[in-house]
Amino acid sequence: MRHGKKNNHLSRTDSHRRAMLANMASSLILHKRITTTLAKAKALRIYVEPLITKSKNDTTHSRRTVFSYLKDKDSVSILFRDVAAKVATRPGGYTRILKLGNRLGDNASMAVIELVDYNEIYKSGDIVAVEKKTTRRRGSKSKKADDATTVDAVAEEVKASDVPTEDTEK
Repeated sequence: MRHGKKNNHLSRTDSHRRAMLANMASSLILHKRITTTLAKAKALRIYVEPLITKSKNDTTHSRRTVFSYLKDKDSVSILFRDVAAKVATRPGGYTRILKLGNRLGDNASMAVIELVDYNEIYKSGDIVAVEKKTTRRRGSKSKKADDATTVDAVAEEVKASDVPTEDTEK
């Protein structure tokens, strides 16, 4: 029985699956976006996001831990140098999976997995600090009074515009 065992085996042995995910994670870190099947993309997300989280803490221990997963010195250095700096303020969700369509040869569902902070299409140009909205059970009386005065002012403008002018009578 497989109670509580939630990883997708992807029809591979354990050693093959680990090697494949390590290669895909290295490619994702180097190229910032890769195209693969949907099942592999979902498995890769589970594999690579904890590594990106670990890269935020740049210590020798975390570098060695990440290297034991990735097995590629260049991708580890890029992860700790470039990627970690971009995702320093993000609390999680470093990857995005976009479904494409089905592959022509075997009709497998394809997807693009990418690092979120490196996509310039979805990223807004200026990051604006969002004010935290406080919710209250009742509105304040002064706010209601301000709304009433603005409604009265708009009503007066409408009445003034209803008065015909000389140009409209012709």
